[in-house]
Amino acid sequence: MNVSDNYRNAWESYWSETSEGRGEAIWDADPSLSAGPHSALLLPHADPARTIVDLGCGNGTQTRYLATRFARAVGVDLSHAAVEHARRAENAGTVEFQQLDLTDTGAVRALHERLGDSNVYMRAVIHQSEPAARPAVAAAVAEIIGAEGRAFVVELTSGSRDVLQRAASDPGGPGPKLQRVFHHGLKPADADDAEIPRLLTEAGLKILAEGETALPQTENLADGTRIDLPAHWFVLAGA
Repeated sequence: MNVSDNYRNAWESYWSETSEGRGEAIWDADPSLSAGPHSALLLPHADPARTIVDLGCGNGTQTRYLATRFARAVGVDLSHAAVEHARRAENAGTVEFQQLDLTDTGAVRALHERLGDSNVYMRAVIHQSEPAARPAVAAAVAEIIGAEGRAFVVELTSGSRDVLQRAASDPGGPGPKLQRVFHHGLKPADADDAEIPRLLTEAGLKILAEGETALPQTENLADGTRIDLPAHWFVLAGA
């Protein structure tokens, strides 16, 4: 299946209306808080000589960091506007970006055929995907890593809903970055906690390691506390 037009348009409009400054997207955290520690969890299991594919790369902040830890990084995103943001940023020769719908099985397979078995980095994509599309997103991870690649997947847990509710109920309402997420109809922390590992294993992925973490955001609560969203991470291999 492919994603719905409403879902595609929501992401296209979000990225079209988001400026290119660092941290303008609420999840555009500095790599020292995101891809950095995540790479440290992945690298004991993964071959850094392989390409790493950043699924749902957005404006490419994390992708550019990943290119410093792996031989090459490829960032893919559903949104053309996001990919254009990423391409306009300063990029080294070991980074590339392309538009890709992770539910388009043929396009995902073609990417795997071009790159070979690759590592995958996927941060908070399944939880906000449409329910019917989630199995295909998990399957895309399995397709791209093949037999030899490894994946790092981190997804928001149900505890994030409480944090987001607190942020939304602050005096004056949610901050402008979170408000923009809601305005465009995006749905963070929409998946149940048990759904993520089930989808991954049903896609033929083997969990090598896992743990609890938090995904720092680029906006604060009214009391000045940074919004940190509870999450769960997995390091995965092909079954």
